Amino acid sequence: MSEEPGAQDYPIVVEGLRNSFGPHVIHEDLDLKVRRGEILGVVGGSGSGKSVLMRSIIGLQIPDEGDIRILGQSITSAEPDEQIGVRSHWGVLFQGGALFSTLTVGENVEVPLKQFYPELSDELREEIARFKVQLSGLSEDAAFKFPSELSGGMRKRAALARALALDPELLFLDEPTAGLDPIGAAAFDALTRELKETLGLTIFLITHDLDTLYEICDRVAVIADKQVIAVGTIPELLATDHQWIQEYFNGPRGRAVKATRNRLAGMDKSEVTEA
Repeated sequence: MSEEPGAQDYPIVVEGLRNSFGPHVIHEDLDLKVRRGEILGVVGGSGSGKSVLMRSIIGLQIPDEGDIRILGQSITSAEPDEQIGVRSHWGVLFQGGALFSTLTVGENVEVPLKQFYPELSDELREEIARFKVQLSGLSEDAAFKFPSELSGGMRKRAALARALALDPELLFLDEPTAGLDPIGAAAFDALTRELKETLGLTIFLITHDLDTLYEICDRVAVIADKQVIAVGTIPELLATDHQWIQEYFNGPRGRAVKATRNRLAGMDKSEVTEA
């Protein structure tokens, strides 16, 4: 697959995107570039089209207008057989996990392997699945359990294992910490950052979790008014005067997160001083 200039720096490029459902326009002339090797957090109000944007990028939503290039190849103009080649380069963790309830965790992980590498032997597929399960932070015996036998946090990790099945370059996460308790959410954040660093992943992460945004996201893209209105670090976003951005990051929850982080940072400094 040949890459266009800039594909090495920006593996995901969205230009002039328009999505609508009947008369209801979700996106209008939306642009976004995701840098290679970053964790890009994507935020926006309810109904702003965060998940619709992700579905457009991975080919599950056909846009009305615009172009989407993945690793330098346009998927909006590509033929179905050309899209298959590109799809092997990404993994997706859908909101809620979307595991097949009648398959074990290991069998769930094997699904994309069977689709893209049907020539693999059963033994090799099973071995790869067990490895991915362990990579996601689960014990090897979790591969033999059904999703109904797992806790919510374990199901998230099982879905992550499936997303990693093809050794992807790009990882899409839709609300990965939703429904998790603070300890479980923090552990998943730490795992996400570790996987990004060790595997060299580029991660597109939809979230409303302010702790996640502060803790692991390199930049944040804000969707409002049917477009991406700003992309940058949190300090850069806080320097803008857009009302939604200010309310989101400086509202009660935003202030609480910043106060907690400042307090923890102060504790660390005092510990270093005492030492």
